[in-house]
Amino acid sequence: MLFFCDFIQNIANNPVTKLLVILLLLDVFLGSLRAIKEHKWNSTVGINGLLRKAGMLGSIVFLALADTVINLNILGFVPENILQAISLQRIGLCEMFGLMFILYESTSILKNMALCELPINKKFNKKIQELLKKMTSELDGKTK
Repeated sequence: MLFFCDFIQNIANNPVTKLLVILLLLDVFLGSLRAIKEHKWNSTVGINGLLRKAGMLGSIVFLALADTVINLNILGFVPENILQAISLQRIGLCEMFGLMFILYESTSILKNMALCELPINKKFNKKIQELLKKMTSELDGKTK
């Protein structure tokens, strides 16, 4: 029982996990706003998105469990300037995949922000839209 409590506390205190949960919630919020704006509320798309997010969270839990067994730390492979920015003491499977999930969710958030036409700095918004047009086909003809 003590292992389980420590395990859950470690996941809850992990900065990568915290950021991922925040981004998942923000993406759901912005995706909902986008659906309302476009009058395209689709329960199938919503359920698929929530299942994907649940899969990410489930993967994080299982990878954190694997980290307790494997004790992998790839911190030495990360460049020093990136280490200073992320301030992690260890990068195991949980953190490695968590960072990839964060990048994926960040892309989705930026896409939803662009499609909701949130009032953002025009120069920044244009750069984001150009970047997203290279990364996804969903912006084709939908933004100004």
